[in-house]
Amino acid sequence: MGTKHQSSSDPISDPKKKRRVGFSKIDAGVEANECIKIYLVSSKEEVGSPDSFCIKPVDLNHFSEEDGKIYGYQNLKITIWVSSISFHAYADISFESTSDGGKGITDLKAALQNVFAENLVEKKDEFLDKFSSDRRYVKSVISTVAALKLTAANGHNGDSKFDPKEDTADLEVFRIVGEPVGHLYSRLVPFILLLIDGSNPIDVTDPRWEIYVLVEKAIAHQEDSHPNLLGFAAVYRFYRYPDSMRLRLGQILVLPPYQRKGYGGSLLKVLNNVAVSEDVYDLTVEEPEDSLQHVRTLIDVQRLFVFGPIQAALNSVVARLKQENFSKKVHSCQCGPPLSAVEDVRKSLKINRRQFLQCWEVLLYLGLDPIEKYLETYRTIVSSRIKADVIGKDSEGVGKRVIDVPTEYDQEASFVMYKSLNGDATNREMAENRSNQEEQLRQLVDERMKEIKLIAEKVSSLKHR
Repeated sequence: MGTKHQSSSDPISDPKKKRRVGFSKIDAGVEANECIKIYLVSSKEEVGSPDSFCIKPVDLNHFSEEDGKIYGYQNLKITIWVSSISFHAYADISFESTSDGGKGITDLKAALQNVFAENLVEKKDEFLDKFSSDRRYVKSVISTVAALKLTAANGHNGDSKFDPKEDTADLEVFRIVGEPVGHLYSRLVPFILLLIDGSNPIDVTDPRWEIYVLVEKAIAHQEDSHPNLLGFAAVYRFYRYPDSMRLRLGQILVLPPYQRKGYGGSLLKVLNNVAVSEDVYDLTVEEPEDSLQHVRTLIDVQRLFVFGPIQAALNSVVARLKQENFSKKVHSCQCGPPLSAVEDVRKSLKINRRQFLQCWEVLLYLGLDPIEKYLETYRTIVSSRIKADVIGKDSEGVGKRVIDVPTEYDQEASFVMYKSLNGDATNREMAENRSNQEEQLRQLVDERMKEIKLIAEKVSSLKHR
């Protein structure tokens, strides 16, 4: 970590002149993202180059434990380079002066270590040397394990119309388990903190964590060529009573230069393959972001579209929905898959019930062709499901109120519930709440309809390739 700054001293005041007492302005601080730039570099030549890859946006909430601001510096600039070879980091810091404006002076070294920990290198020369000394780091991590299959393992003999069309010849995925997980993950933690909102590091001392790394193969016959890490996923394996295991995807990240190229989907497909080939109970995802859920659903819908055991049930529901004026009496419970289909999907494809129901809505959309003719019916289905999920079945308690009552016993445990019989303020408040709920429900339905349409269009385009 390099630091450079210019210090200035106040001129000596004339002792004959009267001193004036003033109050300095309270330091408002500077947002970390206003003075910090982070670059991902793969060679020493890229360090300081205007063509270096700038990582943005980044989450710098971990930079300061207080409020994300930096205090006490004038014209502060922090440039951080992160190596994509060894994942070490070096920070160049410059500022004009420091002063305590009432908030103290931020300890920049400690703040940087909140994110980069032992990955932070003090001297620039040492950082540059690591491009050569650690150039085989990724290769050393994967050298003792076999690559996993990238081909589909769908658990059935469906047709191959949805088999991956992207070229995966240069890609490999490796599963890291045991002690090496901690060594590797400690170098990847800064990416977790900077690029996954609200994320925290996993407990690497728990042996049930596994790391799946996606790499680009080294170029054959080139001595200096090394495998390039494109992304990784952290998966937790836990026991399910009485005799099976479950896999839960805790974190997944494709490094910024390689995003939006299908690599995240490749990682998800490999995890599906592992779940099927090892016959775990199911594969779940912990609090997926919208972008991840979109890719996940797209992949699962493709798998389900050619999964024979659910076709009869799907065709039966679609046929009923196409009945005239069915939308006036449709209920979401009439349109869901039978329990036998849910179980077949879990056993064969390792898709859990919640995810299957998300995919089922897309399958119904695809089945109602032309969708424009049945759009009112379909929207009713989606609205009914979302209303049940968000508002719940017990949302009709209009007129009920809970009030505290004086007591010599536990005040928190003493209350009275009563139902108002008159059209008082309570009913007006409930009407307003109901109106707000309806508006929020409409917005949720609109968002869900857009997402379903987008996935359905992508599935249709793949089907007709």
